[in-house]
Amino acid sequence: MPKISVAETLAGKIVALQEGGLPAATTRKCEDLLIDVVGLCVTARNEDYIASALGSCDDDGPCTVIGHKRTLTASGAAFVNGTAAHGEDFDDTFEGGPVHAGAVIVPAVLAACERHNPDGRMALTGIAVGTEVLCRLSLVVPKAVHKAGFHPTAVFGAMGAAAGVGAALGLNAKQIVDALGIAGSMAGGIIEYLAEGAWTKRLHAGWAAQSGIRAALLARHGFFGPRTVFEGVHGLFHGFAHTTKGDYDALTGDFGTRWVTDTLAFKPYPCGTMAQPYIDCARRLAARGIKAEDIGEIVCEVAEGTVHRLWEPLADKQRPRNGYAAKFAVPYLLAAGFVHGGVGLGAFTETAIRDAKVLALAAKVKFVVDPQNPYPSNYTGHVRATLTDGSVVEERQPHLRGGAQEPLTRQDVTDKFSLNARHGGWTADQSDATLELLATLYNGRIDLSSLRG
Repeated sequence: MPKISVAETLAGKIVALQEGGLPAATTRKCEDLLIDVVGLCVTARNEDYIASALGSCDDDGPCTVIGHKRTLTASGAAFVNGTAAHGEDFDDTFEGGPVHAGAVIVPAVLAACERHNPDGRMALTGIAVGTEVLCRLSLVVPKAVHKAGFHPTAVFGAMGAAAGVGAALGLNAKQIVDALGIAGSMAGGIIEYLAEGAWTKRLHAGWAAQSGIRAALLARHGFFGPRTVFEGVHGLFHGFAHTTKGDYDALTGDFGTRWVTDTLAFKPYPCGTMAQPYIDCARRLAARGIKAEDIGEIVCEVAEGTVHRLWEPLADKQRPRNGYAAKFAVPYLLAAGFVHGGVGLGAFTETAIRDAKVLALAAKVKFVVDPQNPYPSNYTGHVRATLTDGSVVEERQPHLRGGAQEPLTRQDVTDKFSLNARHGGWTADQSDATLELLATLYNGRIDLSSLRG
């Protein structure tokens, strides 16, 4: 047993952070996260999967379910809000992971603070800490968790939420270690949703959010968790990455002095992250004046690590079974972007995914693995179209728009919020009032009651 475990090192740095401020860039990113996540909760509020998630809850309490009149316990609110925020796959991405931090951490910390510590400054610290932990965990053994058949957001999300809620509630170092140890037994999330477009990926963020709250509260009341939860012979990485060897320094080394949170990406399209550069390439192909019927074949160079999620079985990705499956089908997404000039929230209805023109083009889309692709450090796109006259046209996208190399502005983030709120049925007055609330939420008392209904 190590004298000082990874979790103990991390907890010490988290507690030290609670005594100081955050860098301006990190604070600004957490402000953007707050705006983005609330908008995503609103856009999904009338969806059938949210009706199911909310209907399944039998734990009414004082906490806000964004966009709904009904209130739940902190854990219940975190579950439904996290499920909503991740449900349309329009949430932020950490490019090194890939993981989706905002949909887990923001619902967890907001619900915990609304119930137990309505201090906006502590909520800000908790969101920053939880996001940083979740993202850094994805760097310890890159790609291994996905390869083992698990969803990294679900696995690392429980840990990040426990850390974030722990920081927001002012837990001491020992309690944070226990919270992390407890959360390790709550982590999970298989990626079998890919087989038929099932809804389970959607709940992964919400389940991780509620798990983080429960782990932190258990620890606060003295429940004992394993301090070697990360590196232990039966620890998190052994279970979900099939190894205990990893770069733990990527988690703890410069924690609190360098913030990877600052590089979070906000998606331009509501679908799988690694598909987005290919949509950009398709849009540029169409902008050249090329017609879909003039294309004989499109070949995309792709990263090997994305094939099992976004490209295979190829026939299913060319003709997805339902709207949710379409979000993880690059041939369909590329074709929709080409035909319609983009991919929006309306691209995933049952009518949209049966568009004959889109499906005809999607059937022409194939892939080859590029061994030099930099994924997951960078998300790129390369499309080579062979036309019916024999000519070849290529397009490349060198990075993810909305990411570290081409970040969204605050205006972009608020515009996205307004679009999502409108899609969810909110009026312009509701949207404007919410943006005013969110602009000062971290400066005062956490009161989310105006977000109900």
